[in-house]
Amino acid sequence: MAIKTFMASLALGTALTLSAFAAHADGIGASLLTQQHPFYIELANAMTTEAKAKNVPLEISIANQDLNKQLADVEDFIVKGVSVIVISPVDSQGVVAAIAKAEKAGIKVITVDVPAAGAKVTSHIGTDNFTGGVKAGDLMAKEIGDKGNVAIIDYPTVQSVVNRIDGFKKSISGHPDIKIVAQQTGITRAEALAAAQNMLQANPDITGIFGFGDDAALAAAVAVKAAGLENQVKVIGFDGMEEARKAVDTNPVMVGVIQQFPDQMGKTAVDTAVKVIAGEEVPAEQPIVPGVYVKK
Repeated sequence: MAIKTFMASLALGTALTLSAFAAHADGIGASLLTQQHPFYIELANAMTTEAKAKNVPLEISIANQDLNKQLADVEDFIVKGVSVIVISPVDSQGVVAAIAKAEKAGIKVITVDVPAAGAKVTSHIGTDNFTGGVKAGDLMAKEIGDKGNVAIIDYPTVQSVVNRIDGFKKSISGHPDIKIVAQQTGITRAEALAAAQNMLQANPDITGIFGFGDDAALAAAVAVKAAGLENQVKVIGFDGMEEARKAVDTNPVMVGVIQQFPDQMGKTAVDTAVKVIAGEEVPAEQPIVPGVYVKK
C-alpha cells in the first residue's frame, strides 16, 4: 500500500490493527526481552497504551531471553521497513551487530531498560541502574548494622544488571566492616535459589544477600528460610514488582527492593519514537531514577 493511500485510509478511520501498522514506514517495531516477568508485562502494556493514544503503528515481538530469536525479530523489522526499533537486549554484547544493521538500513534504534554495550543508539531509556545499586548498598549497610558478610546473585550478560552490581559494590566499598564474600549467577528463580543455597552453605556467616532482580531476591529469601537463618540474613531485591513489595511488607527476611517504573519507560519509549519519526531531536540518555521500597 502506498503511503498516501495508507494515510488516506487512516484519515477515513479504517480499522487497522497495531501489528498491521508496523509494516509501514511510520511504524515502530519493539523487541522485548521477555513476557515472563511482571516488569516486562507492564512495560509492554504501557507501550501499547501510548501507541494507541498517539495513533502510531506498533508491533511487539518477545525474545523470550533467546538472543537468536531477538536477532531474527530485528531482521524481520528491518525487512518490514519500520521507522524505529525499540529493543531491550537479551545480551548487551550480542545485539550490537543487529543494531548496526538496522542503523545501516536507515532505521533508528532506541534501547529500553537494558543498554547495548558500546553500540550507538538514538536514545536509551532506562532506570539509572548504577544509582539504584548504590541505594541497594546503602540500604544493606543500614539493615545489617554496617558490618558483616554479604553475597550477590548476578546476571552478568545484561548491562543494566552489571551497572546495578557496580553501584552496589561502590556503596559497600565505603563500609570497611562489610565484605562481599560470594557472587554467583542465578538468572531464573530456580537458578537463583540454587545459587543462594550454595553461597549460604559455603559461607554460613552471610548476613545479607543482594538479588539483581526481585525473582533472585525472592528465591534467596526462600533459601534463607530453608537454612533456618531468618534471624541472621537480610535480603534486598531490585525491580519492585508487586510480589516483592508484598514480601517486604510481610517477610522479615526481605527488607527492601529498589523500585523501577516500567510504565514510565514504556510510555517514554513510544513518545521518543514518535519524536524520532517526526524528525525531532531526542536526548541520547533518558535515565529514570528508581525508588526504594521498604516496609510501610
